[in-house]
Amino acid sequence: MAERPRLVWSVALPVPLPRRFDYRPTDGHTVGPDDVGRRVRVPLGKRELVGVIAAVGPPEREEAELKAALELLDDTPLLAGELFDSLRWLSRYLHAPLGEVFATALPTLLRHGEALPDTRSWGWRLTEAGREATLRPGRPREFATRLGAGTVGEAELDETAAGWRAAARTLAARGLAERVEVASADAALPAEPGPELNDEQRVAVDAIVAEHAGFAALLLDGVTGSGKTEVYLNAIADCLARGRQALVLVPEIGLTPQTLARFRARLGVPVHALHSGLSDGERARTWAACLRGQARVVVGTRSAVFLPLPQAGLVVVDEEHDGSYKQLDGLRYHARDFALVRAKALGVPVVLGSATPSLESLRNAELGRYHHLRLTHRAGLARPPRVRVLDVRKRALHAGLSNELLEAIDAALAADGQALVFKNRRGYAPVLLCHDCGWNAQCARCSTPTHGSPMTVHAHGRRLQCHHCGARRPAPNACPDCGGLALQPQGAGTERIEELLGERFPDVPVLRIDRGTTQRRDALEQHLAGFGSGRGILVGTQMLAKGHDLPNLTLVAVVGIDEGLFSADFRAPEKLAQLLIQVSGRAGRAQRSGQVLLQTHHPGHPLLHILLEGGYHAFAEAELAQREAAGFPPFGHLALLRAEAQRIELADAFLKRAREALELSEVQLHGPLPAPMPRRAGYQRLQLLVSAPDRPSLHAALDLAIPTLYETPEARRVRWSLDVDPVDLY
Repeated sequence: MAERPRLVWSVALPVPLPRRFDYRPTDGHTVGPDDVGRRVRVPLGKRELVGVIAAVGPPEREEAELKAALELLDDTPLLAGELFDSLRWLSRYLHAPLGEVFATALPTLLRHGEALPDTRSWGWRLTEAGREATLRPGRPREFATRLGAGTVGEAELDETAAGWRAAARTLAARGLAERVEVASADAALPAEPGPELNDEQRVAVDAIVAEHAGFAALLLDGVTGSGKTEVYLNAIADCLARGRQALVLVPEIGLTPQTLARFRARLGVPVHALHSGLSDGERARTWAACLRGQARVVVGTRSAVFLPLPQAGLVVVDEEHDGSYKQLDGLRYHARDFALVRAKALGVPVVLGSATPSLESLRNAELGRYHHLRLTHRAGLARPPRVRVLDVRKRALHAGLSNELLEAIDAALAADGQALVFKNRRGYAPVLLCHDCGWNAQCARCSTPTHGSPMTVHAHGRRLQCHHCGARRPAPNACPDCGGLALQPQGAGTERIEELLGERFPDVPVLRIDRGTTQRRDALEQHLAGFGSGRGILVGTQMLAKGHDLPNLTLVAVVGIDEGLFSADFRAPEKLAQLLIQVSGRAGRAQRSGQVLLQTHHPGHPLLHILLEGGYHAFAEAELAQREAAGFPPFGHLALLRAEAQRIELADAFLKRAREALELSEVQLHGPLPAPMPRRAGYQRLQLLVSAPDRPSLHAALDLAIPTLYETPEARRVRWSLDVDPVDLY
């Protein structure tokens, strides 16, 4: 009787190759199905990598030829059950290597092989010897005095006793203090009652709660200020009462502190956070707390969709339309769409909330795939703002602001209100121009002879920066072409508007909110908290358009919308309509009435007309009809194959090879063509757009073509990527 082959580990490694690697197990370990989902350290060439065991089975090659794994890192699988299966689905859907998908789903420390962190709460207390000891003046005695009343948790010490750890180590080394496990400091928080729900909110909550026994997708479509968060909170409270976990996705880091504080106050349980502003250790602890079922409510940005949820009860995706849920590099997943996949696999309801739902979500609701819940009225006494279009043709502008707009700001401040000036362009000015010869400052790494990429003026005209590749240089004192001194910033960004308003209203605080002022952790929340509720002016980009509750804001002025009215991107009208509605919704959210001014050179544009006359849903209906006629999503399905190389012929050769492979299928191909931005950071960029009337046809073509591309010589000479369901074509 032939000897049965020994089982080996099939390991998914974080490398850009669509295959797994077989390894012999570590010495003394018996391979079994419980190994799947555990991390393992293995040799690959001259490197050592951490991968995840994706399967066990007989080796594809002779066992003697296989290398042995170096170390099994986990006692039990980190990726198991639903999460493991969902990640495998994502790998197939995105046509991405499984090892890269696993690596993306794990926090950085776990990805690099660190142990699963301890999620218990710890504190310090004096030993019997410590209570009797007499200490000399200094940090150790101060720390011992602090512990004199009893055990103090480390979380409290972090907040109130800077530098306590060195003193604790000193006392512990002398046997005078010891570290002990304590109950979580916020394990039993008092829960504040919320406002009484109106009829529409109650219907929405009842519909969500009624679906707790299984999967359901619910689109919570509510106007700005209609109280969608109250619906979430009531649904989450029901989820907690059933002993289940709730995951809430938000689009921006800046929304997380505000959401955390509100959820903690209302739910009476610890609320964990997960976003890129946290340290690697904090992210790993939140991930581990979810895996162990200790984290009952988690609020996080895009990557939180990968958290393990062994006791899942509810998934919420707030501002589901937001483009930041789409990862634009690396693994190009969409967190909203993957949240739907996971909720279905977990058998729990998923709530997609927005005042301006994406056209894909509205189409799914129209087809009955989503339960459509409407909130048509603002909560409480808040009233919708008045919206007015300002025609600035042939009008004098000051840093892009008209006299009429400045007068409206003055009136809002005179009434002890606040004003928001929205300009979706950071920096001082979009371009630096020579008034004598026409020269303008362009990025040498992103420009081509036929397509210039201007550098943005920053630091009040002293610095130039490319917003595409990050290149920086000082602004020249004289024109490099003609030597003239007539260099002038053209146009206006948030810095220039802030400068003008500071000069125009010297007695009023002017606060600028953009990427340049919110780089520090929790900076946005701190800025808004310090802004107060008195008179003031906010100047900001789209990060101010979402979720923030500013009760004293009575005027919203939107400038610079003309760029979005004539974009070549087929999604541009949808993005602009959503942005205008979201920004306008910041005004008049409390009892004071609000006003919105839209400043434009094209007051008769059809998009503005339909938004003002019929609102967002009238726009969506008209836009869906145009999308259907053109075969664009959600009526068609796209994949975008991009290639970058320093020599354009290399990128062109790769995409031509890809086109040959895809022409064997029934899909439409467009390209290879230069990308809308044909050069970035020194690399020439081409793309090939693949479209199909249905998803099966699209994926059948990709299944056939993509594996062969990895084997082509051209693939090793270019940087290439595949984006399934792209949100933009750049």
